[in-house]
Amino acid sequence: MSIQEKEAVSCHEKVTGSIDEEQSVAQVSNDGFIPPDEKEWKRLRWKLDMRIIPYIGLLYLCSFLDRVNIGNAKVAGLEADLNITDHEYTLALSIFFIGYILFEVPSNIMLKKIGPSQWISIVMFAWGVVMAAMAAVTNAAGLLASRFFLGIAEAGLFPGCIFYLTLWYTRKEQATRLAFFFGCSTLAGAFGGVLAYGIMQMDGIGGLRGWQWIFIIEALPTLLLACTTYFALPDFPETKNRFLNEREREIIIHRLKADAGPSTETEFSWKQLRAAFLDWKVYMHVAVYICCVTPLYSLSMFMPSIIAGMGFSSVTANAMSAPPYAFACAATILVAMHADKHGERGLHIAIPAVVGLIGYILLITLSEKGAVALYVAACITTTGVFGQIPAMLSWFSNNIGGHTKRGVATAIIVSLGNIGGAVAGQVYLGFDAPKYKRGHTICACLMGLAIFFSLLFKYLLHRINKKRDNMSPEEYKKACEGEELCDLHPDFRYMT
Repeated sequence: MSIQEKEAVSCHEKVTGSIDEEQSVAQVSNDGFIPPDEKEWKRLRWKLDMRIIPYIGLLYLCSFLDRVNIGNAKVAGLEADLNITDHEYTLALSIFFIGYILFEVPSNIMLKKIGPSQWISIVMFAWGVVMAAMAAVTNAAGLLASRFFLGIAEAGLFPGCIFYLTLWYTRKEQATRLAFFFGCSTLAGAFGGVLAYGIMQMDGIGGLRGWQWIFIIEALPTLLLACTTYFALPDFPETKNRFLNEREREIIIHRLKADAGPSTETEFSWKQLRAAFLDWKVYMHVAVYICCVTPLYSLSMFMPSIIAGMGFSSVTANAMSAPPYAFACAATILVAMHADKHGERGLHIAIPAVVGLIGYILLITLSEKGAVALYVAACITTTGVFGQIPAMLSWFSNNIGGHTKRGVATAIIVSLGNIGGAVAGQVYLGFDAPKYKRGHTICACLMGLAIFFSLLFKYLLHRINKKRDNMSPEEYKKACEGEELCDLHPDFRYMT
Protein backbone atom coordinates (compact mmCIF):
# COMPACT_ATOMS: atom_id res chain seq x y z
CA MET A 1 0.00 0.00 0.00
CA SER A 2 1.37 3.43 -0.91
CA ILE A 3 1.92 6.19 1.59
CA GLN A 4 -0.99 8.13 0.06
CA GLU A 5 -3.26 5.11 0.43
CA LYS A 6 -2.14 4.67 4.02
CA GLU A 7 -2.93 8.29 4.67
CA ALA A 8 -6.39 7.86 3.19
CA VAL A 9 -7.04 4.87 5.42
CA SER A 10 -5.64 6.81 8.36
CA CYS A 11 -7.99 9.72 7.74
CA HIS A 12 -10.92 7.29 7.60
CA GLU A 13 -9.96 5.52 10.82
CA LYS A 14 -8.85 8.43 13.04
CA VAL A 15 -9.41 7.51 16.62
CA THR A 16 -11.07 10.36 18.49
CA GLY A 17 -13.18 10.59 21.56
CA SER A 18 -16.06 11.74 19.37
CA ILE A 19 -16.23 8.75 17.01
CA ASP A 20 -19.81 7.58 16.72
CA GLU A 21 -20.20 4.18 18.38
CA GLU A 22 -22.05 2.50 15.55
CA GLN A 23 -19.54 3.79 13.01
CA SER A 24 -16.76 2.34 15.15
CA VAL A 25 -18.29 -1.11 14.95
CA ALA A 26 -18.95 -0.85 11.26
CA GLN A 27 -15.28 -0.21 10.57
CA VAL A 28 -14.39 -3.67 11.85
CA SER A 29 -16.54 -5.97 9.77
CA ASN A 30 -14.25 -7.35 7.08
CA ASP A 31 -13.64 -10.62 8.98
CA GLY A 32 -17.18 -11.90 8.70
CA PHE A 33 -18.39 -10.13 11.84
CA ILE A 34 -21.98 -8.85 11.58
CA PRO A 35 -22.32 -5.56 13.49
CA PRO A 36 -25.23 -5.43 15.96
CA ASP A 37 -28.22 -3.22 15.31
CA GLU A 38 -29.01 -0.49 17.80
CA LYS A 39 -31.54 -2.59 19.72
CA GLU A 40 -29.15 -5.53 20.10
CA TRP A 41 -26.30 -3.32 21.26
CA LYS A 42 -28.42 -1.41 23.80
CA ARG A 43 -29.63 -4.69 25.24
CA LEU A 44 -26.06 -5.99 25.58
CA ARG A 45 -24.77 -2.73 27.07
CA TRP A 46 -27.57 -2.80 29.62
CA LYS A 47 -26.63 -6.38 30.47
CA LEU A 48 -23.01 -5.30 31.01
CA ASP A 49 -24.03 -2.30 33.10
CA MET A 50 -26.30 -4.33 35.34
CA ARG A 51 -23.71 -7.05 35.93
CA ILE A 52 -20.50 -5.04 36.30
CA ILE A 53 -21.19 -1.48 37.50
CA PRO A 54 -23.38 -2.13 40.60
CA TYR A 55 -21.10 -4.92 41.74
CA ILE A 56 -17.76 -3.11 41.52
CA GLY A 57 -19.50 -0.02 42.90
CA LEU A 58 -20.51 -2.07 45.93
CA LEU A 59 -16.91 -3.26 46.30
CA TYR A 60 -15.63 0.32 46.22
CA LEU A 61 -18.29 1.42 48.70
CA CYS A 62 -16.88 -1.13 51.15
CA SER A 63 -13.33 -0.02 50.34
CA PHE A 64 -13.98 3.67 50.85
CA LEU A 65 -16.08 3.04 53.95
CA ASP A 66 -13.30 0.97 55.52
CA ARG A 67 -10.72 3.56 54.51
CA VAL A 68 -12.36 6.65 56.02
CA ASN A 69 -14.36 5.22 58.92
CA ILE A 70 -11.47 6.17 61.18
CA GLY A 71 -12.97 9.69 61.06
CA ASN A 72 -16.21 8.35 62.54
CA ALA A 73 -14.22 6.27 65.02
CA LYS A 74 -12.40 9.41 66.19
CA VAL A 75 -15.68 11.13 66.97
CA ALA A 76 -16.78 7.92 68.76
CA GLY A 77 -13.86 8.15 71.22
CA LEU A 78 -10.94 6.42 69.50
CA GLU A 79 -8.36 9.07 70.46
CA ALA A 80 -9.33 9.16 74.12
CA ASP A 81 -9.50 5.37 74.56
CA LEU A 82 -6.13 4.74 72.92
CA ASN A 83 -4.60 7.79 74.61
CA ILE A 84 -3.06 9.01 71.36
CA THR A 85 -2.05 12.55 70.46
CA ASP A 86 -3.45 14.55 67.56
CA HIS A 87 -0.13 14.07 65.75
CA GLU A 88 -0.32 10.27 66.13
CA TYR A 89 -3.89 10.29 64.83
CA THR A 90 -3.05 12.29 61.70
CA LEU A 91 -0.01 10.04 61.16
CA ALA A 92 -2.36 7.05 61.23
CA LEU A 93 -4.41 8.71 58.48
CA SER A 94 -1.37 9.29 56.29
CA ILE A 95 0.42 5.97 56.83
CA PHE A 96 -2.47 4.18 55.12
CA PHE A 97 -1.37 5.74 51.84
CA ILE A 98 2.26 4.65 52.22
CA GLY A 99 1.27 1.00 51.89
CA TYR A 100 -1.32 1.94 49.28
CA ILE A 101 1.25 3.74 47.10
CA LEU A 102 3.89 1.02 47.33
CA PHE A 103 1.66 -1.85 46.22
CA GLU A 104 -0.58 -0.38 43.51
CA VAL A 105 1.69 -1.08 40.52
CA PRO A 106 2.49 -4.69 41.57
CA SER A 107 -1.20 -5.22 42.27
CA ASN A 108 -2.31 -4.18 38.78
CA ILE A 109 0.34 -6.43 37.25
CA MET A 110 -1.04 -9.33 39.31
CA LEU A 111 -4.59 -8.49 38.22
CA LYS A 112 -3.49 -8.63 34.59
CA LYS A 113 -1.73 -11.97 35.11
CA ILE A 114 -4.22 -13.97 37.20
CA GLY A 115 -7.50 -12.20 36.41
CA PRO A 116 -9.76 -9.74 38.26
CA SER A 117 -12.08 -12.26 39.92
CA GLN A 118 -9.28 -14.11 41.71
CA TRP A 119 -7.10 -11.13 42.58
CA ILE A 120 -9.87 -8.84 43.83
CA SER A 121 -11.24 -11.67 45.99
CA ILE A 122 -7.82 -12.08 47.60
CA VAL A 123 -7.28 -8.39 48.35
CA MET A 124 -10.82 -7.96 49.72
CA PHE A 125 -10.41 -10.85 52.12
CA ALA A 126 -7.10 -9.40 53.28
CA TRP A 127 -8.41 -5.92 54.02
CA GLY A 128 -11.59 -7.29 55.65
CA VAL A 129 -9.46 -9.25 58.11
CA VAL A 130 -7.27 -6.21 58.83
CA MET A 131 -10.30 -3.97 59.33
CA ALA A 132 -11.91 -6.35 61.82
CA ALA A 133 -8.59 -6.72 63.66
CA MET A 134 -8.39 -2.93 64.12
CA ALA A 135 -11.02 -3.28 66.84
CA ALA A 136 -8.35 -4.99 68.96
CA VAL A 137 -5.75 -2.18 68.88
CA THR A 138 -4.85 -0.76 72.27
CA ASN A 139 -2.26 1.91 71.49
CA ALA A 140 -0.85 4.21 68.81
CA ALA A 141 1.63 1.61 67.52
CA GLY A 142 -1.14 -0.90 66.89
CA LEU A 143 -3.26 1.69 65.10
CA LEU A 144 -0.35 2.76 62.87
CA ALA A 145 0.54 -0.83 61.97
CA SER A 146 -3.04 -1.79 61.15
CA ARG A 147 -3.59 1.30 58.99
CA PHE A 148 -0.37 0.56 57.07
CA PHE A 149 -1.43 -3.01 56.31
CA LEU A 150 -4.95 -1.85 55.46
CA GLY A 151 -3.38 0.39 52.79
CA ILE A 152 -1.40 -2.54 51.37
CA ALA A 153 -4.53 -4.70 51.17
CA GLU A 154 -6.78 -2.01 49.64
CA ALA A 155 -4.17 -1.06 47.01
CA GLY A 156 -5.49 -3.74 44.68
CA LEU A 157 -9.06 -2.54 44.29
CA PHE A 158 -9.32 1.06 43.08
CA PRO A 159 -6.68 1.15 40.29
CA GLY A 160 -7.66 -2.40 39.40
CA CYS A 161 -11.31 -1.45 38.89
CA ILE A 162 -10.41 1.59 36.78
CA PHE A 163 -8.26 -0.63 34.55
CA TYR A 164 -10.96 -3.30 34.56
CA LEU A 165 -13.61 -0.91 33.21
CA THR A 166 -11.36 0.07 30.29
CA LEU A 167 -11.35 -3.60 29.24
CA TRP A 168 -15.15 -3.65 28.87
CA TYR A 169 -16.17 -0.13 27.76
CA THR A 170 -15.15 2.26 24.99
CA ARG A 171 -13.60 5.61 25.78
CA LYS A 172 -16.85 7.55 25.37
CA GLU A 173 -18.64 5.22 27.79
CA GLN A 174 -16.14 5.22 30.62
CA ALA A 175 -16.73 8.51 32.46
CA THR A 176 -20.40 7.74 33.14
CA ARG A 177 -19.58 4.24 34.38
CA LEU A 178 -16.75 5.58 36.50
CA ALA A 179 -19.19 8.13 37.94
CA PHE A 180 -21.55 5.40 39.12
CA PHE A 181 -18.56 3.43 40.39
CA PHE A 182 -16.95 6.40 42.16
CA GLY A 183 -20.35 7.71 43.25
CA CYS A 184 -20.35 4.84 45.71
CA SER A 185 -17.63 6.71 47.63
CA THR A 186 -20.08 9.55 48.15
CA LEU A 187 -22.66 7.00 49.27
CA ALA A 188 -20.01 5.62 51.62
CA GLY A 189 -19.58 9.09 53.08
CA ALA A 190 -23.32 9.55 53.53
CA PHE A 191 -24.11 5.99 54.56
CA GLY A 192 -20.99 5.78 56.74
CA GLY A 193 -22.02 8.76 58.83
CA VAL A 194 -25.53 7.45 59.42
CA LEU A 195 -24.27 3.89 60.03
CA ALA A 196 -21.65 5.14 62.49
CA TYR A 197 -24.37 7.12 64.28
CA GLY A 198 -26.35 3.91 64.72
CA ILE A 199 -23.36 1.75 65.66
CA MET A 200 -22.28 4.28 68.30
CA GLN A 201 -25.47 3.41 70.16
CA MET A 202 -23.95 -0.06 70.73
CA ASP A 203 -21.30 1.47 72.98
CA GLY A 204 -20.69 -0.86 75.92
CA ILE A 205 -22.30 -3.97 74.42
CA GLY A 206 -20.04 -6.99 74.87
CA GLY A 207 -17.57 -4.78 76.72
CA LEU A 208 -16.63 -3.01 73.48
CA ARG A 209 -16.65 0.70 72.74
CA GLY A 210 -18.61 2.25 69.88
CA TRP A 211 -15.53 2.79 67.71
CA GLN A 212 -14.60 -0.91 68.04
CA TRP A 213 -18.05 -1.93 66.85
CA ILE A 214 -17.65 0.43 63.86
CA PHE A 215 -14.54 -1.46 62.72
CA ILE A 216 -16.05 -4.91 63.31
CA ILE A 217 -19.46 -4.38 61.73
CA GLU A 218 -18.14 -2.47 58.71
CA ALA A 219 -15.64 -5.28 58.01
CA LEU A 220 -18.34 -7.93 57.67
CA PRO A 221 -19.72 -6.92 54.19
CA THR A 222 -16.15 -6.85 52.84
CA LEU A 223 -15.49 -10.42 53.98
CA LEU A 224 -18.80 -11.62 52.53
CA LEU A 225 -18.14 -9.95 49.16
CA ALA A 226 -14.63 -11.41 49.06
CA CYS A 227 -16.25 -14.83 48.83
CA THR A 228 -18.84 -13.90 46.19
CA THR A 229 -16.49 -11.91 43.91
CA TYR A 230 -14.70 -15.00 42.64
CA PHE A 231 -17.98 -16.29 41.19
CA ALA A 232 -19.78 -13.04 40.34
CA LEU A 233 -17.14 -10.92 38.59
CA PRO A 234 -16.37 -11.79 34.92
CA ASP A 235 -12.68 -11.52 34.02
CA PHE A 236 -12.01 -10.23 30.48
CA PRO A 237 -14.17 -10.06 27.32
CA GLU A 238 -11.68 -12.42 25.63
CA THR A 239 -12.22 -15.00 28.39
CA LYS A 240 -15.10 -17.42 28.06
CA ASN A 241 -17.60 -17.13 30.90
CA ARG A 242 -21.17 -18.04 31.77
CA PHE A 243 -22.18 -14.39 31.75
CA LEU A 244 -21.86 -13.83 27.97
CA ASN A 245 -22.50 -16.02 24.96
CA GLU A 246 -20.13 -16.14 21.96
CA ARG A 247 -22.08 -13.55 19.96
CA GLU A 248 -22.07 -11.08 22.84
CA ARG A 249 -18.35 -11.52 23.46
CA GLU A 250 -17.68 -11.02 19.74
CA ILE A 251 -19.64 -7.74 19.70
CA ILE A 252 -17.78 -6.36 22.72
CA ILE A 253 -14.33 -7.35 21.42
CA HIS A 254 -14.95 -5.78 18.00
CA ARG A 255 -16.22 -2.54 19.52
CA LEU A 256 -13.20 -2.26 21.79
CA LYS A 257 -10.81 -2.91 18.90
CA ALA A 258 -12.53 -0.26 16.77
CA ASP A 259 -12.39 2.25 19.63
CA ALA A 260 -8.71 1.53 20.33
CA GLY A 261 -7.76 2.03 16.68
CA PRO A 262 -4.04 1.20 16.26
CA SER A 263 -3.63 0.64 20.01
CA THR A 264 -4.98 -2.93 20.24
CA GLU A 265 -2.17 -4.79 22.02
CA THR A 266 -3.63 -7.11 24.68
CA GLU A 267 -0.76 -9.42 25.68
CA PHE A 268 1.52 -8.61 28.61
CA SER A 269 4.48 -6.60 27.33
CA TRP A 270 7.67 -5.50 29.11
CA LYS A 271 8.13 -2.81 26.46
CA GLN A 272 4.76 -1.32 27.31
CA LEU A 273 5.57 -1.53 31.01
CA ARG A 274 8.71 0.57 30.45
CA ALA A 275 6.79 2.96 28.20
CA ALA A 276 4.30 3.63 31.00
CA PHE A 277 7.09 4.82 33.31
CA LEU A 278 8.69 7.01 30.61
CA ASP A 279 5.62 8.78 29.22
CA TRP A 280 5.52 12.45 30.35
CA LYS A 281 1.73 12.51 30.04
CA VAL A 282 1.49 9.99 32.86
CA TYR A 283 3.09 12.51 35.21
CA MET A 284 0.82 15.32 34.03
CA HIS A 285 -2.09 13.10 35.02
CA VAL A 286 -0.36 12.55 38.37
CA ALA A 287 -0.21 16.33 38.96
CA VAL A 288 -3.93 16.70 38.21
CA TYR A 289 -4.72 13.66 40.37
CA ILE A 290 -2.86 14.98 43.43
CA CYS A 291 -4.57 18.37 43.23
CA CYS A 292 -7.99 16.71 42.95
CA VAL A 293 -7.77 13.94 45.54
CA THR A 294 -6.01 15.79 48.38
CA PRO A 295 -9.10 17.91 49.12
CA LEU A 296 -11.32 14.87 48.53
CA TYR A 297 -9.56 12.66 51.06
CA SER A 298 -9.18 15.45 53.61
CA LEU A 299 -12.92 16.14 53.40
CA SER A 300 -13.77 12.43 53.61
CA MET A 301 -11.60 11.83 56.68
CA PHE A 302 -12.41 15.05 58.52
CA MET A 303 -16.01 15.82 57.53
CA PRO A 304 -17.43 14.80 60.95
CA SER A 305 -14.78 16.92 62.71
CA ILE A 306 -15.41 19.90 60.40
CA ILE A 307 -19.16 19.72 61.05
CA ALA A 308 -18.60 19.27 64.78
CA GLY A 309 -16.53 22.45 64.64
CA MET A 310 -19.62 24.30 63.40
CA GLY A 311 -21.22 23.74 66.80
CA PHE A 312 -22.90 20.33 66.48
CA SER A 313 -22.43 17.51 69.00
CA SER A 314 -20.17 14.61 68.06
CA VAL A 315 -23.11 12.21 67.62
CA THR A 316 -25.08 14.71 65.51
CA ALA A 317 -21.98 15.54 63.42
CA ASN A 318 -21.78 11.94 62.17
CA ALA A 319 -25.40 12.06 61.03
CA MET A 320 -25.07 15.58 59.57
CA SER A 321 -22.17 14.47 57.37
CA ALA A 322 -24.62 12.55 55.13
CA PRO A 323 -26.44 15.34 53.17
CA PRO A 324 -23.29 16.91 51.61
CA TYR A 325 -22.40 13.53 50.16
CA ALA A 326 -25.90 13.12 48.71
CA PHE A 327 -25.48 16.39 46.77
CA ALA A 328 -22.00 15.29 45.70
CA CYS A 329 -23.30 11.95 44.41
CA ALA A 330 -25.84 13.64 42.15
CA ALA A 331 -23.28 16.15 40.84
CA THR A 332 -20.73 13.40 40.18
CA ILE A 333 -23.09 11.43 37.95
CA LEU A 334 -24.47 14.46 36.08
CA VAL A 335 -21.02 15.90 35.31
CA ALA A 336 -19.75 12.52 34.08
CA MET A 337 -22.76 11.94 31.83
CA HIS A 338 -22.26 15.38 30.28
CA ALA A 339 -18.52 14.65 29.83
CA ASP A 340 -19.26 11.39 27.98
CA LYS A 341 -21.95 13.01 25.84
CA HIS A 342 -19.52 15.67 24.60
CA GLY A 343 -16.35 13.53 24.63
CA GLU A 344 -14.56 16.12 26.79
CA ARG A 345 -12.55 15.89 29.99
CA GLY A 346 -10.47 18.98 30.85
CA LEU A 347 -13.35 21.43 31.34
CA HIS A 348 -15.31 18.81 33.27
CA ILE A 349 -12.47 18.80 35.78
CA ALA A 350 -11.89 22.57 35.82
CA ILE A 351 -15.51 23.73 36.23
CA PRO A 352 -16.36 21.51 39.26
CA ALA A 353 -13.00 22.57 40.71
CA VAL A 354 -14.17 26.20 40.45
CA VAL A 355 -17.27 25.21 42.46
CA GLY A 356 -15.06 23.53 45.06
CA LEU A 357 -12.81 26.60 45.22
CA ILE A 358 -15.82 28.85 45.83
CA GLY A 359 -16.98 26.48 48.57
CA TYR A 360 -13.64 26.64 50.39
CA ILE A 361 -13.58 30.43 50.12
CA LEU A 362 -17.07 30.50 51.70
CA LEU A 363 -15.95 28.19 54.53
CA ILE A 364 -13.10 30.62 55.27
CA THR A 365 -15.02 33.89 54.98
CA LEU A 366 -18.23 32.73 56.70
CA SER A 367 -16.49 31.30 59.76
CA GLU A 368 -18.24 33.80 62.05
CA LYS A 369 -21.66 33.70 60.33
CA GLY A 370 -23.10 30.69 62.12
CA ALA A 371 -23.61 26.97 61.60
CA VAL A 372 -26.23 27.18 58.83
CA ALA A 373 -24.06 29.29 56.51
CA LEU A 374 -21.05 27.06 57.13
CA TYR A 375 -23.06 23.89 56.54
CA VAL A 376 -24.35 25.20 53.19
CA ALA A 377 -20.76 26.09 52.28
CA ALA A 378 -19.69 22.54 53.18
CA CYS A 379 -22.36 21.15 50.82
CA ILE A 380 -21.12 23.39 47.98
CA THR A 381 -17.51 22.39 48.65
CA THR A 382 -18.25 18.67 48.69
CA THR A 383 -20.25 18.93 45.46
CA GLY A 384 -17.35 20.60 43.62
CA VAL A 385 -14.60 18.41 45.05
CA PHE A 386 -16.33 15.12 44.23
CA GLY A 387 -17.88 16.31 40.95
CA GLN A 388 -14.54 16.52 39.12
CA ILE A 389 -13.32 13.02 39.95
CA PRO A 390 -14.96 10.77 37.28
CA ALA A 391 -13.74 12.99 34.42
CA MET A 392 -10.27 12.98 35.96
CA LEU A 393 -10.21 9.19 36.38
CA SER A 394 -11.54 8.46 32.89
CA TRP A 395 -9.15 10.99 31.31
CA PHE A 396 -6.02 8.91 31.82
CA SER A 397 -7.74 5.60 31.09
CA ASN A 398 -9.05 7.13 27.82
CA ASN A 399 -5.66 8.37 26.68
CA ILE A 400 -3.35 5.43 27.32
CA GLY A 401 -3.22 2.66 24.71
CA GLY A 402 -2.18 -0.98 25.04
CA HIS A 403 -3.43 -3.28 27.84
CA THR A 404 -0.14 -3.49 29.70
CA LYS A 405 0.74 0.18 29.36
CA ARG A 406 -2.75 1.24 30.44
CA GLY A 407 -2.77 -1.10 33.41
CA VAL A 408 0.68 -0.07 34.63
CA ALA A 409 0.15 3.63 33.89
CA THR A 410 -3.17 3.55 35.74
CA ALA A 411 -1.42 2.07 38.77
CA ILE A 412 1.41 4.63 38.54
CA ILE A 413 -1.03 7.54 38.35
CA VAL A 414 -3.22 6.32 41.18
CA SER A 415 -0.17 5.31 43.23
CA LEU A 416 1.75 8.58 42.92
CA GLY A 417 -1.49 10.53 42.95
CA ASN A 418 -2.31 9.08 46.33
CA ILE A 419 0.61 11.01 47.75
CA GLY A 420 -2.24 13.49 47.97
CA GLY A 421 -3.99 11.05 50.27
CA ALA A 422 -0.96 10.96 52.56
CA VAL A 423 -0.85 14.76 52.56
CA ALA A 424 -4.61 14.91 53.23
CA GLY A 425 -4.13 13.41 56.67
CA GLN A 426 -2.02 16.43 57.63
CA VAL A 427 -4.32 19.15 56.25
CA TYR A 428 -6.78 19.51 59.14
CA LEU A 429 -4.80 19.54 62.38
CA GLY A 430 -5.97 19.91 65.95
CA PHE A 431 -4.49 23.37 66.52
CA ASP A 432 -6.55 24.63 63.54
CA ALA A 433 -9.88 23.51 65.06
CA PRO A 434 -12.73 24.32 65.14
CA LYS A 435 -12.79 26.69 62.12
CA TYR A 436 -9.96 24.93 60.21
CA LYS A 437 -9.10 28.07 58.22
CA ARG A 438 -5.60 26.80 57.49
CA GLY A 439 -6.93 23.49 56.14
CA HIS A 440 -9.57 25.17 53.99
CA THR A 441 -6.93 27.54 52.57
CA ILE A 442 -4.64 24.65 51.59
CA CYS A 443 -7.50 22.87 49.83
CA ALA A 444 -8.60 26.08 48.08
CA CYS A 445 -5.07 26.48 46.68
CA LEU A 446 -5.10 22.88 45.46
CA MET A 447 -8.42 23.48 43.70
CA GLY A 448 -6.80 26.44 41.95
CA LEU A 449 -3.91 24.24 40.84
CA ALA A 450 -6.34 21.58 39.60
CA ILE A 451 -7.97 24.20 37.39
CA PHE A 452 -4.58 25.34 36.05
CA PHE A 453 -3.15 21.87 35.34
CA SER A 454 -6.34 20.50 33.74
CA LEU A 455 -6.64 23.44 31.34
CA LEU A 456 -2.91 23.38 30.54
CA PHE A 457 -2.98 19.64 29.83
CA LYS A 458 -6.10 20.02 27.69
CA TYR A 459 -4.23 22.60 25.59
CA LEU A 460 -1.13 20.41 25.21
CA LEU A 461 -3.14 17.35 24.13
CA HIS A 462 -5.08 19.47 21.66
CA ARG A 463 -1.78 20.59 20.12
CA ILE A 464 -0.63 16.99 19.72
CA ASN A 465 -3.91 16.01 18.04
CA LYS A 466 -3.69 18.99 15.69
CA LYS A 467 -0.10 18.12 14.79
CA ARG A 468 -1.12 14.53 13.96
CA ASP A 469 -4.01 15.83 11.83
CA ASN A 470 -1.59 17.90 9.74
CA MET A 471 1.16 15.33 9.20
CA SER A 472 2.68 15.04 5.73
CA PRO A 473 2.91 11.54 4.18
CA GLU A 474 6.63 11.43 5.04
CA GLU A 475 6.01 12.43 8.67
CA TYR A 476 3.19 9.90 8.96
CA LYS A 477 5.38 7.07 7.60
CA LYS A 478 8.18 7.92 10.02
CA ALA A 479 5.78 8.12 12.98
CA CYS A 480 4.42 4.64 12.15
CA GLU A 481 7.86 3.04 12.46
CA GLY A 482 8.36 0.73 15.41
CA GLU A 483 6.29 -1.83 17.29
CA GLU A 484 3.79 -1.48 20.15
CA LEU A 485 3.41 2.27 19.68
CA CYS A 486 0.15 2.25 21.65
CA ASP A 487 -1.12 5.84 22.02
CA LEU A 488 2.03 7.16 20.29
CA HIS A 489 0.73 5.88 16.96
CA PRO A 490 -0.10 8.84 14.66
CA ASP A 491 -3.66 7.53 14.18
CA PHE A 492 -4.41 7.77 17.89
CA ARG A 493 -6.25 10.87 19.08
CA TYR A 494 -6.22 12.02 22.69
CA MET A 495 -9.45 12.96 24.40
CA THR A 496 -9.10 16.50 25.68
